[in-house]
Amino acid sequence: MKAMILAAGRGNRMRPLTDHTPKPLLAAGGRTLIEHQILKLRAAGFTELVVNHAHLGEQIEAYLGDGSRHGVSIRYSAEGHGQALETGGGIYKALPLLSDGREPFLVTNGDVWCDFDYARLAGGEALADGDLAHIVLVDNPGHNSQGDFALAGGRVSRDGPHKLTFSGIGLYRPALFAGCAQGVFPLAPLLFAAMDQGLVGGLRHQGRWLDVGTPERLAELDRMLSEAAG
Repeated sequence: MKAMILAAGRGNRMRPLTDHTPKPLLAAGGRTLIEHQILKLRAAGFTELVVNHAHLGEQIEAYLGDGSRHGVSIRYSAEGHGQALETGGGIYKALPLLSDGREPFLVTNGDVWCDFDYARLAGGEALADGDLAHIVLVDNPGHNSQGDFALAGGRVSRDGPHKLTFSGIGLYRPALFAGCAQGVFPLAPLLFAAMDQGLVGGLRHQGRWLDVGTPERLAELDRMLSEAAG
């Protein structure tokens, strides 16, 4: 089973740091954000990876190469230097690299840090028969206090009394993208439609998760990892 790391975002809230460096290559705890993800995926058995990129994407390819330095194989889905394709469009463009059309795949964000064990999703067994997606939710951070989706009995829905935040980690079947066309579009409407059909499962991760979306959060992560390293 393959995994995709989303790395095409412009990182406007990270400026000026991202004016000359793509956000996934910003460092915390002595490693770039995307390397943290690669090493966690490799430890869970994911060795065939796909990375999409847009803004300054050539730097990502130059830095990571074919992935052999990290014990993985990396293929790239380049979206050009213009507008990135957003999450849905980026995954859809990369589908030929991710699946034979039937096999599910994992997707995670290149600009988050999480201690979630990806082995819980390896092999795709967490994805129930007939489901189109299985996503990981986390407790709401201060910058997303209202949450995104509700989770009850392992099923995810749009609304509910206690919403949680989407971590950016999910298992997907290619059929989730049936009817889509190349272009710029978000993932959320596809998930909404699948939820309305009762075809999205999920789980709650109660460990550490940080959306590294601002210089302040990057500094926070760097302090946390540096302190943990002794």
